[in-house]
Amino acid sequence: MLIPKSHPRAASLHIREKLVSGYKSGLLVEEGLLAHGRGETFDYLIGEKTSKYALRAIKAASVALILAKAPVISVNGNFAALCPKEIVQLAKIVNAKIEVNLFYTNEKRKRNIAKTLKKNGAKEILGLESKYYKTIPKLDSARRVADKRGIFSADVVLVPLEDGDRTIALKKFGKKVITFDLNPLSRTAQTADITIVDNVIRGMKILVDISKKFAKKKNLSKIKFDNKKNLAHSINLVKKNLRRMAHV
Repeated sequence: MLIPKSHPRAASLHIREKLVSGYKSGLLVEEGLLAHGRGETFDYLIGEKTSKYALRAIKAASVALILAKAPVISVNGNFAALCPKEIVQLAKIVNAKIEVNLFYTNEKRKRNIAKTLKKNGAKEILGLESKYYKTIPKLDSARRVADKRGIFSADVVLVPLEDGDRTIALKKFGKKVITFDLNPLSRTAQTADITIVDNVIRGMKILVDISKKFAKKKNLSKIKFDNKKNLAHSINLVKKNLRRMAHV
């Protein structure tokens, strides 16, 4: 049976195709494919659409990035495979640096990711030259290595599809952390300053569009945003959908 392009499942299948293509192109590892499978489950539980709570978080994220003195967009394999165009667009709009940072790291994969980003218009990619490497304190994984011109010296970091350990370490290191996480109960979601509970492809497109509008404002003020309260709404949304499914 053919699925209409407008149907949410069509979008999900398209994402799978992009990830498989990214895997074959050397952008991500097998573990990245497994992580996406978990994300698909939570996307289904939030209704496979951007909620008003996600939109609220996206607006707060846009303002934080625009007002930041040294914003950085952290890119891993999944993020590069799914949103290369939007990463570059957002970086230009909010004047952010782009840095490749991987959990399962190797130099070839870093170069592949950088190549993909440059194909989509990126001029400078950080995280590729060992002479600029610095270590984030209190972090044991390979992601502790950061570029001193980027994440290491940033005030605001966008870290989509993140692992909880680095989110906690970045917070302790004094960074404001923005993340995309479809699981509102994860350590990353609960630890970040701004958590966007949405599919990263949907959310990044909206973040780019909103940032274009906000960047034109002369007196952009900070948005009052309570991440814990907003996450609670997303959790309630999941519970509501689960109850509805149980009665179908």
